[in-house]
Amino acid sequence: MKYGIAIFPQKHVQDFANSYRKRYDPHYTLIPPHITLKEAFEMDEANLDKAVDHLEKVARESQPFEICFHKVSCFHPTNNVIYLAVKNDQPLRTLHEKINSGILYHPHRYPFTPHLTIGQNMSTDELHDVYGSLRMRSLNLHTEVDRFHLLYQLENGSWSVYQSFLFKG
Repeated sequence: MKYGIAIFPQKHVQDFANSYRKRYDPHYTLIPPHITLKEAFEMDEANLDKAVDHLEKVARESQPFEICFHKVSCFHPTNNVIYLAVKNDQPLRTLHEKINSGILYHPHRYPFTPHLTIGQNMSTDELHDVYGSLRMRSLNLHTEVDRFHLLYQLENGSWSVYQSFLFKG
């Protein structure tokens, strides 16, 4: 089964992101706005209990923190993705490193860049047009992070929460 680990920001951030996602992100209906902590991975259900134990340990050792989305950026030319960039991303990087260890370790396809996608699978012309109109926009969207979620993918491609992990550190 395919799993992933993500953070869902507070509602005001999700509302802002969805104002763009509904037009520019074909995954809009499959998952709410999120920050991916661990990209989608295959895992045998026999290892699920060990993975949950690992994630519970990470949550016990983690403290809540706040992040700020401060600008719109893109991954072009690597990928035609537009996203909200995180100003103070070190807590997310640390959390990612803790999660992507032990039983859940997988090598990265790309360097970990904490972000919230607002547009993807766009043509290059569309990406340049949308990014050109958004890149000068100054953002100041703060959100509290006090939990992360283990997700699983359903047959229709949508994602559902398997378990949430509240920080206890």
